Amino acid sequence: MAPPPDPVQGSDTVPHKTSVVVIGGGIVGTSAELFLAEKGIPVVLCEKGKIGAEQSGRNWGWTRVMGRDPKEIPLGIESLKLWRRMNEITGAETGFRQCGIVYLSETKSELATHEEWLEQARPFQLDTRLLAPHEIETVLPGCTRSWAGGLYTPSDGRAEPTKAAPAIAEAARRLGATILTNCAVRGVETKAGRIAAVVTERGRIDCDTVVLAGGAWSRLFCGNMNVDLPSLKILGSVFRTQPLEGPPETSAGGAEFSFRKRLDGGYSISRRGGSISEITPDSFRLFFDFLPSLTKSWRELRLRVGRRFIEEWRIPRRWSLDAITPFEQVRVLDPAPAEKSLAEARVKLAAAFPAFKGMRVAESWAGLIDVTPDAVPVISPVDSLPGFFLATGFSGHGFGIGPGAGKLAADLVAGDTPAVDPTPYRFARFRQVSGP
Repeated sequence: MAPPPDPVQGSDTVPHKTSVVVIGGGIVGTSAELFLAEKGIPVVLCEKGKIGAEQSGRNWGWTRVMGRDPKEIPLGIESLKLWRRMNEITGAETGFRQCGIVYLSETKSELATHEEWLEQARPFQLDTRLLAPHEIETVLPGCTRSWAGGLYTPSDGRAEPTKAAPAIAEAARRLGATILTNCAVRGVETKAGRIAAVVTERGRIDCDTVVLAGGAWSRLFCGNMNVDLPSLKILGSVFRTQPLEGPPETSAGGAEFSFRKRLDGGYSISRRGGSISEITPDSFRLFFDFLPSLTKSWRELRLRVGRRFIEEWRIPRRWSLDAITPFEQVRVLDPAPAEKSLAEARVKLAAAFPAFKGMRVAESWAGLIDVTPDAVPVISPVDSLPGFFLATGFSGHGFGIGPGAGKLAADLVAGDTPAVDPTPYRFARFRQVSGP
């Protein structure tokens, strides 16, 4: 079971009217709400469960620019600027520490891939550099395994997933935003072809704009609006240790493990490259959309057929706004972790870093990651429905780039000069309208 996020008490009163409704209380949704509130725009955030309870509170906790798709690097840079000020912005402890991150390379081929990325990233003037084999122990003391080299970014960092989104939500509330928890949005109403309101399980809210930051739920929500968002779910598993003395402060990932230090002195650990793609009905519906990325990344994915196929087959894809929706039937996605994968990571990590041999596992958990065909998020208006914006599809990168993504979404909604060029994240790069 995942560690619970810091509690956020939702409002008892549902406003009849606002300017913007944000759907989804993860890192992106709360960040969008915060930056809209900073602009003085009335905003209501609706979360069907608890703030930060799904993937935003279950991820590795890395805040990195290193290794990003070049299209995401500007968003990563903007986000790190915000992360460095996040405790000041929120007036709370979000766990951010600039600890640095290392990608360890087992082979010269892997090192060459890192070198190729570094060349692509050179125009952004990052502090990323290649590590020679003899430099590994200097950056990651206690490492006893030999490596071909590594990729190291000292300015990358870490934060606490269970603290960040709740802290951001509370900061937005202090600026006048309204937070509704246990309040699912069933759908939208339109007038003259544009957004006019949202219908929640607790009543209707008139609004001009909706920002959907629903993570793994976004495709289902869009489908009921005849908007076809190409997105699949990937299972990511993590475990945390009891407080542990000796391992490095710097976060690192090898071919079969990743780790980062936690505020409580323990470590969050996962099996890098061990994400599981469960076959579902959408896997067939979106087969040709995802075929290029599947061909490119098949070594990093583990395909699995299980009960999720039947579960998702039974989920209604259409509903009326006066009916109970799937968002009210499952408040929090809480899948079982892939314990075998985590056991592999534990063994490999202890072999490379003896300080981890005495680790005691406190708990393990999993989350569902929403991925797009090109693994780049959608932060964009939907041209076919004026007033409807997407901030979703973060493909496992959402926690790190969430603050910048929320700021960009707020800028787009407000019509302000965007924090970064929004072109790479436009929804129009995908087909947009589904069949009846």
